[in-house]
Amino acid sequence: MNPLLEPATKGEHCKVMRGEDMRELRLRVTIPNGVEFGDLHLSRNPEDGLVRFEMAPIEAICEASALDLDELVQGPQPLVGLFIAAWYEVHLARGGVPDPVQEDLIEEARLETEHGGGFTYAPGHA
Repeated sequence: MNPLLEPATKGEHCKVMRGEDMRELRLRVTIPNGVEFGDLHLSRNPEDGLVRFEMAPIEAICEASALDLDELVQGPQPLVGLFIAAWYEVHLARGGVPDPVQEDLIEEARLETEHGGGFTYAPGHA
């Protein structure tokens, strides 16, 4: 079994995410003390809308969780976007401040699902 998808053990944060095939995936991670969602510094490239973020928090989480960073970010089915979305849900549930870039991404995904996809909004205009 892929170690990224194994059940979580005690003391680890367990995030439930849905993949493209709509299966539930469990990604077990440990968020090190001092690492916060805001450390990602999410932004969008104004020309193409691609999401940019700092890798240091992702690297720290992978190291603390004994996860393969390359597989998370560049594997055959990269999970980093799903991971960031799941981390954001936990961040908000724990009283974290909303992130405007992540909120924009959530709204874009909602609109694409609601309208069956096939269109995109310019960055920051969902």
